[in-house]
Formats: sequence, structure tokens, C-alpha cells
Amino acid sequence: MNNPKSRSMKPTPQVWPRISSGIFSRDASTMIDWLCDAFGFELRLKVDGDVVNGEVSVVHSELTYGEGLVMVGSEKYGPKAAFGVNCQSPASVGANTQTMMVFVDVVDIHCEQAHSAGAKIADEPKLHDYGADYWADRSYGALDPAGHLWWFTQRLREPPAPQ
Repeated sequence: MNNPKSRSMKPTPQVWPRISSGIFSRDASTMIDWLCDAFGFELRLKVDGDVVNGEVSVVHSELTYGEGLVMVGSEKYGPKAAFGVNCQSPASVGANTQTMMVFVDVVDIHCEQAHSAGAKIADEPKLHDYGADYWADRSYGALDPAGHLWWFTQRLREPPAPQ
């Protein structure tokens, strides 16, 4: 479905997608390294902040995967909350607060790499076929050490072109 307003949108800043997501971790530096090793992200930028509980906090980071971008930062709560909103990892709140889907080239190889790096595989790779009028993907779900749920998928069949 096309949004008529989207046609008049200004271009995004160079090398930024229209939408990007941010996640928070108790130890953001370690999480950044882990996401690069386990899931294949590339570190584009990392801005260190103050030392908090003996760890250097991460004020802002940018990890890319193809044209996608994820920001990873240290938890912020109480007087340091972001815009007055506590930003904590699933490990701190005891629940997953979002999922992220990433398209990969070969989902089974990606899953093996993630598992080898210590990812908890929440759902093994399997076919998700939505019928001949839609698409088919092979996907798996994985939890990172902070408890964020990641969904990795490989497109196997595109939907038919509109008539």
C-alpha cells in the first residue's frame, strides 16, 4: 500500500535508511562485539561515554548489515533516561520488548554462525510459506545475550507481480 505523503518526503541523510532501530544493553560494548561476531554486523560508529558501574558506557553506536542500521547503546534509566523514558535491555526488564527481522543470503549458514558464537536459537530454520499469492521464506529466531529476539530470514519465493 502506497502512502501518498511518502512521495513528497525529503531524502534521508546520506548512508541512513528511512527507519532504523535502537536497542539497549547493560554492557553495550560487549554486545556490539557480539553482534558483529555472531550475526555479521559491521561497526560503523561507536561513541563512548562515562564510566558507569566500572564499564565505559556507549552513548551511541551504529552497526550496519547491508543497507540496514541498528543503534546499540548502554541502558538509560532514572535521571539519565532518554526523553524521560527508561531504556533497558530485556535482561533488565525480564521481557523482550521488540523483535528485529534481518534478511540474510543463506539462513542455515547464518544460523550455524550465530549458534557457534553463543546465540540461543529460539526457533530452528524452517520454511514459512504464506501461499502462492504471497511469499515463502526460510527463517530462524535467535536470542542475543541481552535477550533481544532477532529473526533472520532468506526469501525463497517472491509474490507474483500484480496484474
